[in-house]
Amino acid sequence: MKKTPLNEEHKKLNAKMVEFAGWEMPIQYEGVTPEHLNVRKNVGLFDVSHMGEVFVRGPKALETLQWLTTNDVEKLNDGDAQYSLFPNENGGIVDDLIVYCLKKNEEYLLCVNAANIEKDFAYLQENNKGAELTNESDQWAQIAIQGPQAVKLTSEVLGQDYSDIPSFKFSHVNYKEQKCILARTGYTGEDGFEIFLPNKIAAEFWSELLEKGQKYEVKPIGLAARDTLRTEMKYPLYGHEINDETNPYEARLGWVVKPKAKDFLGKDKMLAVKESGLKKQLVAFKLTERGIPREGYKLVDGQKAETGFVTSGTMSPSLNQGFGVGYIDADKASEGAEIFVDIRGRSVRAEIVKAALTKTT
Repeated sequence: MKKTPLNEEHKKLNAKMVEFAGWEMPIQYEGVTPEHLNVRKNVGLFDVSHMGEVFVRGPKALETLQWLTTNDVEKLNDGDAQYSLFPNENGGIVDDLIVYCLKKNEEYLLCVNAANIEKDFAYLQENNKGAELTNESDQWAQIAIQGPQAVKLTSEVLGQDYSDIPSFKFSHVNYKEQKCILARTGYTGEDGFEIFLPNKIAAEFWSELLEKGQKYEVKPIGLAARDTLRTEMKYPLYGHEINDETNPYEARLGWVVKPKAKDFLGKDKMLAVKESGLKKQLVAFKLTERGIPREGYKLVDGQKAETGFVTSGTMSPSLNQGFGVGYIDADKASEGAEIFVDIRGRSVRAEIVKAALTKTT
């Protein structure tokens, strides 16, 4: 298994370590619920150094990214970040990613999912329009600092107030005389930052966050709570809500597809699914009876006829209530509609909601 630059730090904190996407990662430290609730209430630290960093440079950088992402990269100026998708030739999703504009038209950083680094880089190479592509994933560590106290803590450690960085913008910062990228992005529904920093200073930065974060009640957070946090917000995870066969409109990701602004790989087939009428839609739901939905469970109607399936589900630490995300027949996907989750043969009542949790700081 690969190890992040923070591997030893996790073990010092007695984290429970597991294999994830080929990496040895902390699944939890003291438990999912206290970690989850601390991010919602105070601040949490996530080691996301397993994520991929690919740089796209040169005079053909913009042309390449316009062809290979669904969102409109041309709109980005220096310091802008953008959520997007890599489309395949069949209109499905190769991966979801964040595009960071380092220098308009000339240099971009792509942050991609850990499990897809090699696949994504091969995809970029195969469909390249002449850009200079560099996979620098092994050179960068990444730490997410999330929660109501995240901005105060990050600013204190970096020695400057960064509260003025808007959402989905980033700034170049220095730590221990090393150049880093501080982005106001995240995957929890809370305010905060994700910082890209060279491997050699990652452990020192992590330790200083923990030390100076004591007054903000900082906690290290494992992958398990990261998953419950993102599921409460209905944020998709590759391999669960989206994959190579997923149409973005079925996943309710049409907001990052810009067919009127440009052409892109697989555009016609992607749009054809939307225009022919969507067969299924991604929904969030809360259980109104006792039970815990799990990935793969069937969604059924009142007559126990199968209408869909759960892609992510658990007990919400924020609500102390079963909740989940899944696909359901499009004609049954309206907010407020009653559905049932088949939990080991028992139909458990649930309600379709916008997201299990919509309140963010």
